[in-house]
Amino acid sequence: MKHRFLPAALALFGLMLSGCSTPGVVTPTLVLPVPMQVSYQSELGIARLGQMLNAPGLTPEQRAELFFQRGVVFDRVGLRAMARLDFNRALREQPDFADAYNLNGVYLTQNQEFDEAYESFDSALELAPDYVYANLNRGIALYYGGRPELAARDLRVFLDAEPADPYRLLWWHLARYQIDAEDALTTLAAHRDQYGTDEWAWDIVDVYLGRLAPEVLLSRISEQSQDNQELAEMLCEAYFYLAKLAQHNAQPEQAEVYLKLALATNIYDFVEHRYALLELDLIGQQARLKR
Repeated sequence: MKHRFLPAALALFGLMLSGCSTPGVVTPTLVLPVPMQVSYQSELGIARLGQMLNAPGLTPEQRAELFFQRGVVFDRVGLRAMARLDFNRALREQPDFADAYNLNGVYLTQNQEFDEAYESFDSALELAPDYVYANLNRGIALYYGGRPELAARDLRVFLDAEPADPYRLLWWHLARYQIDAEDALTTLAAHRDQYGTDEWAWDIVDVYLGRLAPEVLLSRISEQSQDNQELAEMLCEAYFYLAKLAQHNAQPEQAEVYLKLALATNIYDFVEHRYALLELDLIGQQARLKR
């Protein structure tokens, strides 16, 4: 199903997000999904896992796995405090649980507890050296922790595991942009020309390279999405990366609008949703420092 929205409603929503009098914000032609809601399956999954945890005779490894799985479901529905609690419980039951270290590190990063996050990802990689998603998440932690050179190194490991993945390329680019913006764009273009496919997310890369307008990207998402969930997922990703591009272009107010739009999708377990919230926290911190 293709999703269409009335321009007048879109303009009104954009003004609500950015503020009618905010200078420097151009309300784009927006595409908006119905925000995703907690599914019956997720609620039932949480209840069933809770019942299973109360079963007698479980081994520590079994309890760890159940805590971890329930934490994943809590994370999916946005109950982040409950998810983090379950990941820590899993680690108490099974101290060599690499997956739990990885997701616990993600939460530490979101809380800006960077040193603890690095330790958690280090533990995951010590237990599972080929666990490239721990490289991704440690790279993101290093990026937000102000260590772009180390971040780029980890994110390159993640990219090399699947060089035709545009999301991996974008995260590597964000880290490299902090080191040398001009060289980062040159490398981005070369990588896109070598590995690019017709997957829709390469359109985001083309926006970064100035080959495609953001409005065209959003229009294509609207046309290509098959249902509201797919639309919400695609927009969560697109709006986050458009926000980062707006930051690169010295458009902080526009970036804030895009970040709020990414959050409004309610795709809680996407990397882009997680760090849209962190980005807004950082914007708020910077605003307070200027007062």
